[in-house]
Amino acid sequence: MSIISGVSDFFGLDIGTTAIRLVQLTGTGPVKTLARYAYSPVDAKLVMSDAKADQQKVAEVITKLVSQSGVSSRNVAVGLPSNRVFTMIADIDRMSPGELAQSMQFQADSLIPTPVSESKLDWVILGDSPVDQTKMEVLLTSVVNEYVEGRLDMLESIGLNVVAFEPDNLALCRAMIAPDGSNNTPQLVVDIGSMSTDLVVIVNGAPRLTRSIPTGSEAILKAATQNLNIDRKQAEQFVFKFGLVKDKLEGQVYQAIIGTVELLITDIEKSIKFFEQRYQNLKIANIIVTGGASALPEFPLFLANRFGLNVEIGNAWRNVNYSQDKQNDLLAISNHFGVAAGLAERIE
Repeated sequence: MSIISGVSDFFGLDIGTTAIRLVQLTGTGPVKTLARYAYSPVDAKLVMSDAKADQQKVAEVITKLVSQSGVSSRNVAVGLPSNRVFTMIADIDRMSPGELAQSMQFQADSLIPTPVSESKLDWVILGDSPVDQTKMEVLLTSVVNEYVEGRLDMLESIGLNVVAFEPDNLALCRAMIAPDGSNNTPQLVVDIGSMSTDLVVIVNGAPRLTRSIPTGSEAILKAATQNLNIDRKQAEQFVFKFGLVKDKLEGQVYQAIIGTVELLITDIEKSIKFFEQRYQNLKIANIIVTGGASALPEFPLFLANRFGLNVEIGNAWRNVNYSQDKQNDLLAISNHFGVAAGLAERIE
């Protein structure tokens, strides 16, 4: 969304619910070199608030992070959280890109949940519709102007120049999947965040299904807190140490959280079915897990057994060059840096 073309010197900024992260890459081509990365924890209440005073505090955290990281640019590509962005795949009458630009303003009125006059629209033609040969398939995204403008004002107030806004889930997929398009089979990316879980099915480098499910790691921790009658800190220790392991602590942690995890699994199952019904000649080949999905012990194995699919742990740095002595440090934080790395990998 809203890219100033020709800007090659920029960094990716992920304003997450519980932490702010940035990545700067150098070089050209599909695989660039890591120059800088940094993160800082942030109070979720501040990030999720639209109040000016709270946004000012977020701006202060970003200012400090940018300064400490030593990034060499003031240009920034910024992620937009999935719960703020409406994304859909639509089947639209065939037309040229120019005609579509005119038509979309009218068509979007019936497709997006907010008034077109108050929203920022973006779309990409994906190709032929799989369900109607007379139509083409378009990826449509919209976000409320007020939210984007508020974020823009906040970042400009600290001297940053926003060159792009992009939905978090699309940036994440760029980081998780090889850039050469060699894998044309559908892949499902599952990213458990603190408040929600993003699901994206990618085919040939482009999303064909995107969903944000309002169940995240906080819901899993809440279940552990209530069902085990322990405090939040203990719940965090237990959940991320034992997860879905059945033979530790007599399976108590598993029993405490499995109900919430099953809600998530059901939504993943529905999404897989929906995708495979729409694209009848395509089958999801593997699942890439990141965020809390890769940090929750036995969750990847649980998914693999449930769906009979290959499940791999996503690597935010798979398309990035870095020195070998940094490998252990980078892989330890990989499940938190997918969005920031993906934003930094944008090629214009």
